[in-house]
Amino acid sequence: MPSIVTTTVTELPESRVRVDAHVTAEEVERRVQQAARELGRQMRIPGFRKGKVPPPVVIRRLGREAVLDEALRGALGSWYVDAIDQAGITPVGEPELDVPEELPAEGQPLSFSIEIGVRPRAKLGRYRGLEVGRREPHVEDSAIDEELERLRDRVATLETAARPAQRGDHVVVDYLGRVGDETFAGGEGRDQLLELGAGRLVEGFEDQLVGASAGEQRIVNVTFPDDYPGELGGKQAQFDVAVKEVKAKRLPELDDELASEAAGLDTLSELREDIASRLRQADERAVQREFEQAALAAAVDEAEIELPERLIHARAHELVEQMLSMLGRQGVSTDAYFRITGKDEETLVHEAEPEAANALRREAVLAAIVVAEQIEPSDEELIAALEPAAERGGANVEAVLARLRKDGRLDQLRDDVAARQALELVVQEAKAISVEQAQAREKLWTPGKEEHGEQRPGQLWTPGA
Repeated sequence: MPSIVTTTVTELPESRVRVDAHVTAEEVERRVQQAARELGRQMRIPGFRKGKVPPPVVIRRLGREAVLDEALRGALGSWYVDAIDQAGITPVGEPELDVPEELPAEGQPLSFSIEIGVRPRAKLGRYRGLEVGRREPHVEDSAIDEELERLRDRVATLETAARPAQRGDHVVVDYLGRVGDETFAGGEGRDQLLELGAGRLVEGFEDQLVGASAGEQRIVNVTFPDDYPGELGGKQAQFDVAVKEVKAKRLPELDDELASEAAGLDTLSELREDIASRLRQADERAVQREFEQAALAAAVDEAEIELPERLIHARAHELVEQMLSMLGRQGVSTDAYFRITGKDEETLVHEAEPEAANALRREAVLAAIVVAEQIEPSDEELIAALEPAAERGGANVEAVLARLRKDGRLDQLRDDVAARQALELVVQEAKAISVEQAQAREKLWTPGKEEHGEQRPGQLWTPGA
């Protein structure tokens, strides 16, 4: 099936390209008819039922140029995606889109251009057989002790205390809140169990109950945060609080009985061994992640990559936008985040530039290895990559693959899997040496070698470097 969008790519300085895109006349006309049908559903014209005005009548009534303009608003985004896919580039940053002011006449194609940053190219150095520091998994006794204390806390019981409340105690309270003279929704509670010092209530509320005794009445004054949900943000409130009971937490003894009740084990020694085993497994996974990062960093150090500042800044913008979008899904607005951090977007972008530069280097090296090794993931490997996410979502992996293919997103998945396979190759070929050896070799580096990126070419990367 012939493509509805064809492209030519012109390379520009500083890792930028211009993509000249051409949309077929048939696709332009299809979009015009589609826009006319949508507009016709909203129009009232004598002789036609509402919503049933045919496209030719809509075009005659509004004019083809107006309908075409509406069609472009709806179609340009998908044509842009098609053009980027056809061009075979990996864009970085916001595009500069140039659509001619003179729109095509009937039966004519549409041409537009895109100028955008692209992933830089890497000139590979050595990426097989790199010597990389790898530490041994280790579990400190103090880490086991901390886990035991958390376990004791989870199975602790509460006992009534005939004394004033202390931080860490629980109190049973009734409360009624007012803003001015008015009560508000959610501002009243009865027999509520609060842990003093847990920080689960509005800042300052729990602190004002420290020292209270059972039967005591207290007035608690708080100010709701500016980003508090609803209409209470930034407002001052007063709560009448009746302390009904003070409960102290009783931690179980650190003995065999704890091992039996909390973990179904016979002795405290077995419990410590079980905790140590789980912590060691977690640290082994951490060591492997560190080694992967170290191996890739070493391959990056061996490569030559030109990174224009404009490209780094563009990727930093993408990282910040991704972070703000994630926070938005968690209920934290952009304005609230700026207030909390005391920073604006440009400050965050500037702070993100080092990570943006490192990300671009890593991506460039992995893409170059994919080409050098002719890595082409099979459909079976794509399915294997999709299986964990499909299982979590209760979806059929074959159906997910078919949907990605239909939506034109299969190439992105293939690129992601290929990059992962390139990383696996680098890691499998890397030679692990002790951190002490790596540090000793680091001291042997002599001045005079040109630096690039975060580390020197040929410099041995070690965890924490």
